[in-house]
Amino acid sequence: MIYYTADQHFGHSNIIRFCDRPFKNVAEMDETLINNWNNAVSDDDIVYILGDLVFRSEKSASYYVDRLKGTKHLILGNHDHKWIKNCNLHKHFESVSCYLEIKDGKRRIALCHYPMLSWGGAARGALHIYAHIHNKKDGLAFETLKQMINALNAGVEINDYRPVTLDELIFNNRKFMDG
Repeated sequence: MIYYTADQHFGHSNIIRFCDRPFKNVAEMDETLINNWNNAVSDDDIVYILGDLVFRSEKSASYYVDRLKGTKHLILGNHDHKWIKNCNLHKHFESVSCYLEIKDGKRRIALCHYPMLSWGGAARGALHIYAHIHNKKDGLAFETLKQMINALNAGVEINDYRPVTLDELIFNNRKFMDG
């Protein structure tokens, strides 16, 4: 199976308040995210992480990544540039990039941490999976993305705090955009 996820912010206590996450503290959040991940993903699965995996953590990135199942591909986010300097990326990730085009079944998909107005294959129905905006519904970005049916938010806040399949991602985004 192929899974998508983003914006875990492991170790980042302020993200709980910023995004109204349902956790008492960073330790509870981190353990819940790890457990949710491992309950969804098997060692044979592929996971595309669309950035901001770890931020301001007192623990090393390896502490988290070593505990996560699956073959992991990292699409870099704005909060990833510091921790990746102290992490053996080749040990933990099959690939690391800023933008990646893949196929999931017959669907072409463009992966980027940031929402884009256009991407490879957009005119031919390719999907764009992004992150960065978390669960924010205010502002021009959300209003624009709401009109883009082929753009999907992989953020954990709208995807039950776990990696999800493409079908789950489509369903969760419809619910988020309409709700």
